[in-house]
Amino acid sequence: MSKTVGIDLGTTFSLVAWVNPETGRPECIRGPYGTSLCPSVVSLDEDGRIVAGEPARRRLLTQPERTIYSVKRLMGRGVDDVQDELRRFPFRIDPESHNVIRVRLGERYFTPPEISAFILREVKGWAEEFFHEPVTRAVITVPAYFNDAQRQATKDAGRLAGLEVLRLVNEPTAAALAYGLDREQRGRVAVYDFGGGTFDVSILKLIAEGEGDIYQVLATSGDTHLGGDDIDNLLLDLARGEIRRDLGFDFAEYPESLQDLRKTLIAAKHELSHAAETTVRFLLPGELAYVRRLTRDGLDRLIAPVVDRTFGPVRQALSDARFKPSEMDEVVLVGGSTRIPLVRSRVEDLFGRAPHVELDPDEVVALGAAVQANILTTGVQGTLLLDVTPLSLGLETMGGVVAKLIPRNSTIPASAEELFTTGVDNQTGIDLHILQGERELARDCRSLARFRLPVEPAPAGMARVEVRFTIDASGILQVRARDLKTGQERTADVQPSYGLSGQEIERMLVESIDFAEQDFAERQLIEARNEAETILHATEKSLAGADDNSLDPAERASISGAVAALRQAMAGTDYRLVRERTDELNEATTPLAELLMDRAIRSALEGKKLAEI
Repeated sequence: MSKTVGIDLGTTFSLVAWVNPETGRPECIRGPYGTSLCPSVVSLDEDGRIVAGEPARRRLLTQPERTIYSVKRLMGRGVDDVQDELRRFPFRIDPESHNVIRVRLGERYFTPPEISAFILREVKGWAEEFFHEPVTRAVITVPAYFNDAQRQATKDAGRLAGLEVLRLVNEPTAAALAYGLDREQRGRVAVYDFGGGTFDVSILKLIAEGEGDIYQVLATSGDTHLGGDDIDNLLLDLARGEIRRDLGFDFAEYPESLQDLRKTLIAAKHELSHAAETTVRFLLPGELAYVRRLTRDGLDRLIAPVVDRTFGPVRQALSDARFKPSEMDEVVLVGGSTRIPLVRSRVEDLFGRAPHVELDPDEVVALGAAVQANILTTGVQGTLLLDVTPLSLGLETMGGVVAKLIPRNSTIPASAEELFTTGVDNQTGIDLHILQGERELARDCRSLARFRLPVEPAPAGMARVEVRFTIDASGILQVRARDLKTGQERTADVQPSYGLSGQEIERMLVESIDFAEQDFAERQLIEARNEAETILHATEKSLAGADDNSLDPAERASISGAVAALRQAMAGTDYRLVRERTDELNEATTPLAELLMDRAIRSALEGKKLAEI
């Protein structure tokens, strides 16, 4: 039997983990760059090859029109749903997109599940390299507040990546599973999950029963449009505004520089998690320099509205579970954004206790997914996971009113049934419109599916139709309608309005064979060439900005020789030689980088004092 893994398919980073049978504990698998974090970025080569992970992230600077990040924000959503994202992110949507969004990379179009599948294939490849055997089954995590369409899109992505998705697990629930291995306490647990693109909160009850544990989710809430990306965007907007005002520089013609600035600001944000202040130094085209002192207090003031938005869902989940913040026995922090000191202090203020941060907040969800994968594949009975459905499910009835069959926060797997009848004389069929949401009217809820059940003509109110909703452990819905008089019935696995049809999935699977069969050596060469392209591009820009008289002739000759040697290596097929020549060019350009930065900083400091927030 092939290995089974747990995968955290994240907005910013994705991870893969397994349970080590020797220790019985979950561990994240590291990739070729020595880290367990795989950037959730995908890029399309000019020759049509797909690159995912770290090599794709580097292309955000050099080929932004062929590269996409944060695609999780588009999963299971329609064009009308993503207008806010289109203003913030460089998503290029096919204008002919209808039910399924299609994103443009270069000259080709891809659906969000296809792009997510490339990311899943990348971490799947990490695991296969680690195990030296195929990996075909996985438990994948999703935000707790993902609706049915978003969950189905995630399962589609898993299938496209060649994985049997054993189960979808809510991210906060997975975090509780991971922490459950390390602590003896039992009781009420709040899991605060603040990631790159989504925010979730879950209230769980951990119960010791015999020799095992029961993880019962009591309530969940969240916001699928709230995350660390929003904090990054605030910093980017601030810097862009100051650069436009003080330096007269517009990024419209320099998208590569804008992505580079974003990266610099994110690094500054990270530094302020353990320092009181830092200085941003960014070199712009035309020998302009942006120098800006950032303080932690200033950052706190800037991002406080974003952090405060997380506590609306927190209070909603506590209210649904009928608890006060002070009644929580444990508080667990998950997601990279919880490293921000302001987040940790606000959470501690609300709950009146210090949150747990013993496990790496980036890895904890993947670790929990691995625990659940191990439970499902080994039959270990020591742990029982009782998750919940995040949104109510129901049917449209006369007048456009919603009849809710399964309320939100119902424990899953779950089922419910109800009798319906006709509203007009001599109806020959009943139209069933399945909805998801908390509003009372159908027009305010999300449409999941429609189908028709034939009935015999009769006076209004005479027909008896039994409708049964069944939700599986992954939160996916099946609907069955049966005419009690004739026994005729219709059953439908609900294919959400924004899901992919079976034919589309089969077509994508066929198209993916070439990518799946690429051998590891070819992948290594692609990654090495991508890294080389990045440094060559940066070197050319730096040389163009340096005066002939400012750089020592010997140093310029050394750089020119290293560039020529690297280009020659890139024309071959030895990835080790490409990496070696790349390192040599990096070393040769160190004096050039120092020269340009020193000159830019001197110019900026002479012009005006450092600004502060």
